[in-house]
Amino acid sequence: MISIVIPVLNEAATIEKLLTHLSENISEENELEIILVDGGSIDGTPKIIKEFSESQSISVQLTTSEKGRAKQMNKGASVTSGRILYFLHADSFPPKNFDKYIISEVDNGNPAGCFRMKFDSNHWWLQMAGWFTKFSWRACRGGDQSQFITKHLFEEIGGFNETYVIYEDNILINELYKRKQFVVIQQLLTTSARLYKQKGVWNLQYHFWVIYVKRWMGADAKELHNYYLKNIKEVHAKKISDQKISQQIVEK
Repeated sequence: MISIVIPVLNEAATIEKLLTHLSENISEENELEIILVDGGSIDGTPKIIKEFSESQSISVQLTTSEKGRAKQMNKGASVTSGRILYFLHADSFPPKNFDKYIISEVDNGNPAGCFRMKFDSNHWWLQMAGWFTKFSWRACRGGDQSQFITKHLFEEIGGFNETYVIYEDNILINELYKRKQFVVIQQLLTTSARLYKQKGVWNLQYHFWVIYVKRWMGADAKELHNYYLKNIKEVHAKKISDQKISQQIVEK
């Protein structure tokens, strides 16, 4: 069985689309369970997930945890039944028969890896950035490509480092590269460019590069998070704040 773990926080706009995509693109040759871990959504995300789960034969479970992708993914992993874990972002869509590709790699002795990636954008830089993910270079990796890993290896490493509020995917990937236990499946996963559209391609790419270099030079989890909050988080934070205010008005 493959256990898909998806951390969610206010993903009402995309989560049903993703769940439908997963149910339509599994090969049906393998068992699959989907574990969604909500970090405190206020936009109706849990309701959408519950309604979807009631209408499907595929196993869809909803659980909760403290906010933070590392915490949410660790919580999800702790309640899985599969021997293979597949961590997926809520706006990333794996290729058709993704389960067959993952199981084939594991059976061939590759306990961890990801898919190639492309953005749902025609911007030339994002198209080129996606093209580079075909290579096995460490610098070309990121959480948006998704991450499969055997449960045994995941537990041996100790899961995601919850100290990191951001960059947690890369910390796990670093551990796998140190062990030389990582493969890139040459099938395309499609991920959303929504944050690039919000912040501007060059502006956001610059800040991502700064975060990468800061970590490479030894910055700790707190420094990376503070930089992210100051330079990247504002648009999303304002959106959530506005949602909370609207909710309070409705309740009153």
